[in-house]
Amino acid sequence: MKIYTLIGGVNGAGKSSLTGSLKAERTDLGLIVDPDRITAEVGGDEYEGGKLAVARIEQALADGVNLTQETTLSGGYPRRLARRAKEAGYYVRLYYVGLDGVEEALARIRNRVAKGGHNIPRADVEKRYAHRAGDVAKVLPYCDEAKFFDNNNGFVLVAEYRNGELLPVGRYRPAWLEELLAALAQ
Repeated sequence: MKIYTLIGGVNGAGKSSLTGSLKAERTDLGLIVDPDRITAEVGGDEYEGGKLAVARIEQALADGVNLTQETTLSGGYPRRLARRAKEAGYYVRLYYVGLDGVEEALARIRNRVAKGGHNIPRADVEKRYAHRAGDVAKVLPYCDEAKFFDNNNGFVLVAEYRNGELLPVGRYRPAWLEELLAALAQ
């Protein structure tokens, strides 16, 4: 079975950290495309890094290999790609990482930059944070499964998407999950 995995969340949520955890426990992630790492490979040129990331994704789909992509889910490409993967016979899954506030995301980005990592402009983070529920809602119809993790203090599974429905797991309900549940109910 071909698998397309999206690791989604706003900038600073912990997508790369979750990918690292998943790599330790899963063998079906296939080619992992992290646009930030690819941008670093090309000397920090975001345009060239983005082009190379898309080229790698497109080649993996053309070759029919398992593919994992880290993404903020913003813009139309993640939705179109999930749809295309589904149409090409891929099992599509989403692992989403959430945080309760944009300030937490910005603090994590500042911490990353202090350690030599890449920065993201505040306006971009704020825009993506404001649209996160809608971005998730656009990609979910193409997902065979989705798991939602809160990362305010380590990765805690808080919801799963099954049979077209987002279902909370356990009693812990972070504010971002409540917002997402309300947005999807509309």
